Amino acid sequence: MTWLTLWQVAVAESKVTPGVLGFLVVALLGVATYLLIRSMNRQIRRIDLPPNETEPDEELPDDPVSGAADRP
Repeated sequence: MTWLTLWQVAVAESKVTPGVLGFLVVALLGVATYLLIRSMNRQIRRIDLPPNETEPDEELPDDPVSGAADRP
């Protein structure tokens, strides 16, 4: 018997598992996701937002429909 035949006999179709390769692929995807999220958070923290241009004393109308009715 060759090694291929022995392997086929030893592994039944119902007992096939992802094995070490499957675990490594999932683990690498997890590490890559973690690193990408960490990098994204670092980049977002570096963004400087422009100051708010509306004055705090200026009040916006609560009902936009009634504000539109005041116009001709």
